[in-house]
Amino acid sequence: MKTRDRILECALLLFNQRGESNISTLEIATELDMSPGNLYYHFHGKEPLIMELFARFKNELAPLLNPPEQLEVEPEDYALFIHLVVERMAAYRFFFQDLANLSVRLPQLARQIRQWLNQFKHTLATLLTHLQAQGVLVSDSQSLGLLVEQVTLTLLFSLDYQRVMGMEPEVRVVVFNVLMLATPHLHHSLKPAVEKIALRYLSP
Repeated sequence: MKTRDRILECALLLFNQRGESNISTLEIATELDMSPGNLYYHFHGKEPLIMELFARFKNELAPLLNPPEQLEVEPEDYALFIHLVVERMAAYRFFFQDLANLSVRLPQLARQIRQWLNQFKHTLATLLTHLQAQGVLVSDSQSLGLLVEQVTLTLLFSLDYQRVMGMEPEVRVVVFNVLMLATPHLHHSLKPAVEKIALRYLSP
């Protein structure tokens, strides 16, 4: 593994474990048994490290957020989409454990997070519109717009909520909660099947 990638992997691990604000570049260098000067050669401080990690997060999710225009969407596809997004968020969870403070400290990061969130919401709205067109969802467009906001808020804060409540953050719990948000909007004939899909995520 290249030195730059080793630094990123170590920083991500420490940021996730202890919170970004509690980790210095010196601690990252020490963890890697590397001189601070060597780390500085690759990243001139913590901000470039954070920005590079967010770029990696976006790149890993990019294929999901650019689905083909002609798309047949089933409830299982929607569940998989949510699952994969939450998995990536969990892998970079330090961003979402201190989102407000990070955004204030790093305006460039705040702009990129807003751009990413808008892209995510656009993709989510597209998926829900496809499900509406297929008769899976029966709510009007305004109600589905509110659902997009509810899903986004749940995704952003559910992992941290679990941590605050003294639980080990689990992807499956977040996916279950997000899927259940959609159930009031489902065609009545499909509710049992979709609830069954959601409940699978609570199975140990």
